[in-house]
Amino acid sequence: MEPVYLNSRKKGKLKEKIDRLYRILESCEICPRKCRVNRLKGEKGYCKSGKDLMISSFNAHFGEEEPLVGSSGSGTIFLTNCNLLCIYCQNYDISHLGYGNAVGEEKAADYMIYLQEQGCHNINLVTPTHFTPQLVNAIDFAIKKGLHLPIVWNCGGYESAEIIKFLEGIVDIYMPDMKYGSSDSAKKYSDAPDYAERCEEAVIEMHRQVGDLIIEDGIAKRGLLIRHLVLPNNEAGSEQILKFIAEKISKNTYTNIMDQYRPAYKAHEYEKLRRRPNLKEYKAVVELAKKFGLERGETFRHSLRLW
Repeated sequence: MEPVYLNSRKKGKLKEKIDRLYRILESCEICPRKCRVNRLKGEKGYCKSGKDLMISSFNAHFGEEEPLVGSSGSGTIFLTNCNLLCIYCQNYDISHLGYGNAVGEEKAADYMIYLQEQGCHNINLVTPTHFTPQLVNAIDFAIKKGLHLPIVWNCGGYESAEIIKFLEGIVDIYMPDMKYGSSDSAKKYSDAPDYAERCEEAVIEMHRQVGDLIIEDGIAKRGLLIRHLVLPNNEAGSEQILKFIAEKISKNTYTNIMDQYRPAYKAHEYEKLRRRPNLKEYKAVVELAKKFGLERGETFRHSLRLW
């Protein structure tokens, strides 16, 4: 299955999208925070990012979902900074503290080609939202250098559906988090009380573009993969999220219900987040998913190992 961006470039659509996305940076509304700063002049909003693309690392990663990892790894590129800034972020040195370096778009394209040459199955852009224009431009450079791997949009879920529409014909695999079904938790832990609404709008648009996840010979080629991190004390509002996926997206949605929460960064300051979720809490969320008919994904292949 050929990556969708190759056809888009043949039709001359990429250049127009890049130009329009960069114009949005003049009064930035790339994410739902709509800071409206002029990033092209170096002004910075909530994500602490200006014009320059910033990358913290790139490598073949073997800790992602199995259809992304395959035998040779997922070609991850970790972007610096974040538009969400969760207080329990496990990558807080990158997202909150800004660990990384300014990298030109053509240099970022070289990283993509390097990962392709290492045999990676995809180019996995981690926390890409706030650098959408720069990354689309980098993809355009990479196509000229011979890129032919699927693009994975590995995001926190706090997306503007209008911006996601720009990515149609560019992104092959969307992998959003769905973090919160509760506005109270979203406000308390990520300063984003409208998170659930904006995330749902974006995920609906993502699924419209790419559909359910298509896997060929064990490797993901196109489609939607959703992650949901179980928080202790049901602070994520998991039931609302799973019900939304089943009723508004598809019961065939590839879903990874994750159990790896740990109280990182400032989580110790919040009583309900000071511990990991226990097995009973995690199992309850998995059972909810099954109740709603969601039985496709990472969680359901491995759950028998857990109990």
